[in-house]
Amino acid sequence: MSSIRSAKEVFTHPTHFLAFGFGSGLFPKAPGTMGTLVAIPIFILMSQLTLINYLILLILLVIISIYICGESAKMLGIHDHGGIVLDEICGYLVTMIFAPASWQAIVLGFILFRIFDIFKPWPIKFLDKQVTGGVGIVVDDLMAGIYALLSLQLIFWLVK
Repeated sequence: MSSIRSAKEVFTHPTHFLAFGFGSGLFPKAPGTMGTLVAIPIFILMSQLTLINYLILLILLVIISIYICGESAKMLGIHDHGGIVLDEICGYLVTMIFAPASWQAIVLGFILFRIFDIFKPWPIKFLDKQVTGGVGIVVDDLMAGIYALLSLQLIFWLVK
């Protein structure tokens, strides 16, 4: 089994560079949180799209992420290496479907996604342990994103 030996390895290999969230996965503490932070400007850009275009782009990103995360994990010899954070980016973008690009929504979506991603309530933890490869790396974050999306929309509905 190998591992990332240096930041240079991440920054010079396109698969690792993308899988590691443009290098954010190299942070020694809370790389998933750092990867989710990278998703915020991506969301702000995507929020300018129509809902259908947002969803199409998100689906394409998820498909590409499954491949990239799987390839990076294979090269590293470690399933779901902690530095692979492209899945967190996808999960946060799922959280933010229907959300306005306000700072309140961005922060609340960030907090909710991180809570569900860290604590992994059922069936997230089950999927995380049972599904392998690129799909296994990404699916738990997509589920955390769905839980956070539903929670965020419920909060918006309650405060109306």
